[in-house]
Order: sequence, then C-alpha cells, then structure tokens
Amino acid sequence: MHDVVLQELEDHLAGNASPAFHAHLAECGDCRTEVESFARISGLMAELRSAPETAPTPSPFFYTRVAATIVESQNTNHWGLLAPGAAFFRRVAFASLLLLAGLGSYLAMREGQIVDYAGTDAATIMAQHDVTAMHAESSDRDMMLVALASYGE
Repeated sequence: MHDVVLQELEDHLAGNASPAFHAHLAECGDCRTEVESFARISGLMAELRSAPETAPTPSPFFYTRVAATIVESQNTNHWGLLAPGAAFFRRVAFASLLLLAGLGSYLAMREGQIVDYAGTDAATIMAQHDVTAMHAESSDRDMMLVALASYGE
C-alpha cells in the first residue's frame, strides 16, 4: 500500500477521506483491492458490535474447560518432566506393585531352601555338610570355623 492510503485509511473507514485519497484509489488497483477488503472487515466488525443479541452463546462449562486447558498447558510447559500427568504416576505405582509382588514371590520360594544353623550344635552342622554338592569356598570356611569353635567344648 502507498503512503497516502496508509495515512488516510482510518479516515476513509470513518467516511471522511480526502479527495487525494479517492483519486489515488481510482488510479491504483492494488490499493483499491486492499481498501475494499479492509472496508469489508470493518463492516463485519461493526455488525458484530451493533447486534450483541445475535452473538453466539457458549455451551455450558465452556469457560471451565478453557480455564482447565490453560492451566494444564501452563503446567506442562513450565515443568516438563518434573510435573507429568496423573497417568504417569499411575503407571509408576502399578510397576512398583508388580516389582514388589515379583520380589515377594521370589523370597517366598527361597525361604524353604535356606538352611538355618542357629541353635544347632557343631556335630549336627558337620553331619549336614554335603561334600559332593557344589558350593562356594566361603561356606567351607564357615563350617570349619564352627568345627573349631566347638572343638574346645
């Protein structure tokens, strides 16, 4: 758009444009098209302003949904991974419960296999030792310590 149109556009929309403005519009097709589109938009805006009873009414709870969407987008934009949604925390809780159930069943299975040496004498412990079974060297050391401790008795 040319300067003369930019300077007097508001006057034209109000109905008070100068003869130079109209003369330029008669010569310049591009400016004329732009001014016509601005005039059309201005007319539509005036129509909306003059008839508030025909304005659309929002559905019930529209403002509540908009406010909730704004708050949710603000939380996710600012905090990112530090404030994930409730679905994330439900998944973490479910995964934790599954892990706890798995570990509990493993420990319950192993409970019958653990040999308890407390309260037994050295002869009983030595009799329980299976030489043919594969075992760690540390268990041999424990058995030897029990045998040595009971030797002095």
